[in-house]
Amino acid sequence: MTRKSQLTLVFALALSAISPAVTQSDSYPKMAPIDQYLMAEDAEIALARTAAPDSISRDAEIQVLRRHGYERAVPGKNGFLCIVGRGWSAAADPDFWNPKVRVPLCMNAPAAHSYFLAIAKITDLALAGRNLAQVNQAVADAIAKKELPPMESAAMCYMMGKQGYGGDVAPHWPAHLMFFYSDTDPALWGANQPGSPIIAVADPNFHLTQFVIPTQKWSDGTEAPTSSPTHEHQ
Repeated sequence: MTRKSQLTLVFALALSAISPAVTQSDSYPKMAPIDQYLMAEDAEIALARTAAPDSISRDAEIQVLRRHGYERAVPGKNGFLCIVGRGWSAAADPDFWNPKVRVPLCMNAPAAHSYFLAIAKITDLALAGRNLAQVNQAVADAIAKKELPPMESAAMCYMMGKQGYGGDVAPHWPAHLMFFYSDTDPALWGANQPGSPIIAVADPNFHLTQFVIPTQKWSDGTEAPTSSPTHEHQ
Protein backbone atom coordinates (compact mmCIF):
# COMPACT_ATOMS: atom_id res chain seq x y z
CA MET A 1 0.00 0.00 0.00
CA THR A 2 1.44 3.37 -0.98
CA ARG A 3 1.68 6.18 1.55
CA LYS A 4 -1.02 8.10 -0.34
CA SER A 5 -3.29 5.05 -0.20
CA GLN A 6 -2.54 4.67 3.50
CA LEU A 7 -3.67 8.24 4.04
CA THR A 8 -6.85 7.57 2.06
CA LEU A 9 -7.67 4.64 4.32
CA VAL A 10 -6.77 6.59 7.46
CA PHE A 11 -9.02 9.40 6.23
CA ALA A 12 -11.91 7.00 5.77
CA LEU A 13 -11.38 5.42 9.16
CA ALA A 14 -10.84 8.70 10.96
CA LEU A 15 -14.10 10.03 9.59
CA SER A 16 -16.10 6.94 10.45
CA ALA A 17 -19.11 7.19 12.71
CA ILE A 18 -17.03 6.06 15.67
CA SER A 19 -14.82 9.12 15.23
CA PRO A 20 -15.24 12.87 15.73
CA ALA A 21 -17.87 14.58 13.61
CA VAL A 22 -16.57 16.53 10.64
CA THR A 23 -19.23 17.24 8.06
CA GLN A 24 -22.21 15.57 6.51
CA SER A 25 -22.28 15.34 2.73
CA ASP A 26 -24.63 17.48 0.70
CA SER A 27 -25.16 14.36 -1.41
CA TYR A 28 -26.86 12.58 1.48
CA PRO A 29 -28.35 15.32 3.67
CA LYS A 30 -30.96 13.12 5.31
CA MET A 31 -32.00 9.53 5.83
CA ALA A 32 -33.27 7.70 2.77
CA PRO A 33 -36.35 5.45 3.00
CA ILE A 34 -35.39 2.60 5.32
CA ASP A 35 -35.93 -0.07 2.67
CA GLN A 36 -32.91 1.29 0.79
CA TYR A 37 -30.65 0.32 3.70
CA LEU A 38 -31.99 -3.22 3.97
CA MET A 39 -30.94 -6.34 2.07
CA ALA A 40 -32.44 -9.70 1.28
CA GLU A 41 -31.46 -11.84 4.27
CA ASP A 42 -29.66 -14.57 2.32
CA ALA A 43 -27.63 -11.98 0.42
CA GLU A 44 -26.70 -10.16 3.61
CA ILE A 45 -25.60 -13.37 5.31
CA ALA A 46 -23.45 -14.30 2.32
CA LEU A 47 -21.88 -10.84 2.15
CA ALA A 48 -21.19 -10.78 5.90
CA ARG A 49 -19.30 -14.07 5.63
CA THR A 50 -16.90 -12.62 3.04
CA ALA A 51 -15.30 -10.45 5.73
CA ALA A 52 -13.13 -13.33 6.98
CA PRO A 53 -11.72 -16.55 5.57
CA ASP A 54 -14.23 -19.39 5.40
CA SER A 55 -12.43 -21.23 8.19
CA ILE A 56 -13.59 -18.43 10.51
CA SER A 57 -16.80 -17.08 9.03
CA ARG A 58 -18.52 -20.40 8.36
CA ASP A 59 -18.99 -20.98 12.11
CA ALA A 60 -19.55 -17.34 13.05
CA GLU A 61 -22.78 -15.84 14.28
CA ILE A 62 -24.39 -13.67 11.62
CA GLN A 63 -26.53 -10.68 12.44
CA VAL A 64 -28.46 -8.85 9.74
CA LEU A 65 -29.93 -5.37 9.69
CA ARG A 66 -33.68 -5.24 10.10
CA ARG A 67 -35.98 -2.27 10.58
CA HIS A 68 -35.17 -1.84 14.25
CA GLY A 69 -31.49 -2.76 14.29
CA TYR A 70 -29.26 -5.81 14.03
CA GLU A 71 -30.79 -9.18 14.83
CA ARG A 72 -29.34 -12.67 14.85
CA ALA A 73 -29.98 -14.59 11.66
CA VAL A 74 -27.50 -17.46 12.13
CA PRO A 75 -26.24 -18.74 15.50
CA GLY A 76 -22.48 -19.10 15.86
CA LYS A 77 -20.12 -21.76 17.16
CA ASN A 78 -16.72 -20.07 17.40
CA GLY A 79 -17.37 -16.72 19.12
CA PHE A 80 -17.02 -14.62 15.96
CA LEU A 81 -19.75 -12.26 14.81
CA CYS A 82 -20.08 -11.16 11.18
CA ILE A 83 -22.24 -8.28 9.98
CA VAL A 84 -22.58 -5.90 7.06
CA GLY A 85 -21.98 -2.33 8.20
CA ARG A 86 -23.93 0.61 6.81
CA GLY A 87 -22.87 4.21 6.26
CA TRP A 88 -23.48 5.43 9.81
CA SER A 89 -21.03 2.92 11.32
CA ALA A 90 -18.75 1.72 8.52
CA ALA A 91 -18.01 4.65 6.20
CA ALA A 92 -16.62 8.15 6.22
CA ASP A 93 -18.85 10.85 7.67
CA PRO A 94 -19.91 12.28 4.27
CA ASP A 95 -21.42 8.84 3.56
CA PHE A 96 -23.33 8.70 6.86
CA TRP A 97 -26.72 8.50 5.11
CA ASN A 98 -25.46 6.89 1.89
CA PRO A 99 -27.89 3.96 1.41
CA LYS A 100 -25.50 2.11 -0.91
CA VAL A 101 -22.83 1.44 1.75
CA ARG A 102 -22.34 -2.26 2.49
CA VAL A 103 -19.17 -3.14 4.42
CA PRO A 104 -18.66 -6.72 5.62
CA LEU A 105 -16.77 -7.18 8.89
CA CYS A 106 -16.25 -10.14 11.19
CA MET A 107 -15.41 -9.51 14.85
CA ASN A 108 -13.85 -11.89 17.33
CA ALA A 109 -15.55 -12.51 20.69
CA PRO A 110 -13.87 -9.63 22.57
CA ALA A 111 -14.86 -7.19 19.81
CA ALA A 112 -18.37 -8.63 19.66
CA HIS A 113 -18.68 -7.94 23.41
CA SER A 114 -17.38 -4.35 23.19
CA TYR A 115 -16.86 -2.80 19.74
CA PHE A 116 -20.11 -4.21 18.35
CA LEU A 117 -22.09 -2.63 21.18
CA ALA A 118 -21.07 0.78 19.83
CA ILE A 119 -22.01 -0.24 16.29
CA ALA A 120 -25.39 -1.48 17.52
CA LYS A 121 -26.06 1.75 19.41
CA ILE A 122 -25.06 3.90 16.43
CA THR A 123 -27.32 1.80 14.21
CA ASP A 124 -30.28 2.10 16.56
CA LEU A 125 -29.83 5.87 16.72
CA ALA A 126 -29.49 6.20 12.95
CA LEU A 127 -32.58 4.08 12.30
CA ALA A 128 -34.45 6.39 14.69
CA GLY A 129 -33.49 9.27 12.39
CA ARG A 130 -30.71 10.83 14.46
CA ASN A 131 -28.23 12.75 12.35
CA LEU A 132 -24.43 12.56 12.45
CA ALA A 133 -23.94 15.19 15.15
CA GLN A 134 -26.67 13.71 17.33
CA VAL A 135 -25.24 10.20 17.00
CA ASN A 136 -21.72 11.38 17.83
CA GLN A 137 -22.95 13.19 20.92
CA ALA A 138 -25.10 10.28 22.07
CA VAL A 139 -22.24 7.82 21.74
CA ALA A 140 -19.80 10.14 23.52
CA ASP A 141 -22.32 10.56 26.34
CA ALA A 142 -22.85 6.80 26.59
CA ILE A 143 -19.10 6.24 26.87
CA ALA A 144 -18.77 8.95 29.53
CA LYS A 145 -21.60 7.37 31.52
CA LYS A 146 -20.05 3.90 31.06
CA GLU A 147 -23.16 2.71 29.25
CA LEU A 148 -20.77 1.47 26.58
CA PRO A 149 -17.81 -0.57 27.81
CA PRO A 150 -14.13 -0.04 27.03
CA MET A 151 -12.64 -2.31 24.41
CA GLU A 152 -12.05 -5.83 25.68
CA SER A 153 -8.52 -7.20 25.54
CA ALA A 154 -7.63 -8.62 22.10
CA ALA A 155 -10.68 -7.08 20.37
CA MET A 156 -10.23 -7.21 16.61
CA CYS A 157 -12.05 -7.80 13.35
CA TYR A 158 -11.45 -9.04 9.83
CA MET A 159 -12.27 -6.79 6.89
CA MET A 160 -10.95 -8.91 4.03
CA GLY A 161 -14.00 -9.01 1.76
CA LYS A 162 -13.51 -7.89 -1.82
CA GLN A 163 -17.24 -7.35 -2.22
CA GLY A 164 -19.33 -4.62 -0.68
CA TYR A 165 -19.17 -0.86 -1.05
CA GLY A 166 -17.53 1.57 1.37
CA GLY A 167 -19.15 4.77 0.11
CA ASP A 168 -18.14 7.64 -2.13
CA VAL A 169 -15.06 8.56 -0.06
CA ALA A 170 -13.60 5.05 -0.03
CA PRO A 171 -15.58 2.77 -2.37
CA HIS A 172 -13.43 -0.34 -1.89
CA TRP A 173 -11.13 -0.47 1.08
CA PRO A 174 -8.02 -2.66 0.91
CA ALA A 175 -8.18 -6.02 2.67
CA HIS A 176 -7.13 -5.47 6.28
CA LEU A 177 -7.38 -6.44 9.91
CA MET A 178 -8.42 -4.01 12.63
CA PHE A 179 -7.48 -4.07 16.30
CA PHE A 180 -9.37 -2.03 18.89
CA TYR A 181 -7.98 -0.52 22.10
CA SER A 182 -9.22 2.07 24.56
CA ASP A 183 -6.94 5.09 25.10
CA THR A 184 -3.80 3.60 23.54
CA ASP A 185 -0.97 5.67 22.06
CA PRO A 186 -0.36 4.63 18.41
CA ALA A 187 3.37 5.18 19.03
CA LEU A 188 3.40 2.03 21.16
CA TRP A 189 2.86 0.04 17.96
CA GLY A 190 5.13 2.20 15.80
CA ALA A 191 2.04 3.04 13.78
CA ASN A 192 1.93 5.72 11.09
CA GLN A 193 5.72 5.79 10.84
CA PRO A 194 7.62 5.67 7.52
CA GLY A 195 7.98 2.05 6.47
CA SER A 196 5.59 0.76 9.12
CA PRO A 197 2.74 -1.43 7.82
CA ILE A 198 0.57 -0.39 10.76
CA ILE A 199 -1.92 2.45 10.40
CA ALA A 200 -3.63 3.91 13.46
CA VAL A 201 -6.40 6.36 14.23
CA ALA A 202 -6.68 7.58 17.82
CA ASP A 203 -9.86 9.30 18.98
CA PRO A 204 -9.51 10.76 22.48
CA ASN A 205 -13.13 11.92 22.50
CA PHE A 206 -14.38 8.36 22.19
CA HIS A 207 -11.36 6.82 23.99
CA LEU A 208 -10.78 4.55 21.02
CA THR A 209 -7.64 3.67 19.06
CA GLN A 210 -8.03 1.65 15.88
CA PHE A 211 -4.98 -0.12 14.46
CA VAL A 212 -5.14 -1.22 10.83
CA ILE A 213 -2.89 -3.83 9.22
CA PRO A 214 -3.35 -4.47 5.48
CA THR A 215 -3.33 -8.09 4.31
CA GLN A 216 -1.93 -9.53 1.09
CA LYS A 217 -4.99 -11.64 0.33
CA TRP A 218 -8.74 -11.28 0.24
CA SER A 219 -10.82 -13.65 2.35
CA ASP A 220 -11.27 -15.98 -0.63
CA GLY A 221 -7.50 -16.45 -0.88
CA THR A 222 -6.95 -14.36 -4.01
CA GLU A 223 -4.21 -11.75 -4.08
CA ALA A 224 -5.24 -8.36 -2.75
CA PRO A 225 -3.81 -5.26 -4.43
CA THR A 226 -0.90 -3.65 -2.63
CA SER A 227 -2.42 -0.21 -3.07
CA SER A 228 -5.93 0.96 -2.36
CA PRO A 229 -8.37 0.49 -5.26
CA THR A 230 -10.36 3.47 -3.98
CA HIS A 231 -10.65 6.70 -5.87
CA GLU A 232 -7.97 8.99 -4.47
CA HIS A 233 -9.15 12.20 -2.82
CA GLN A 234 -6.81 15.12 -2.38
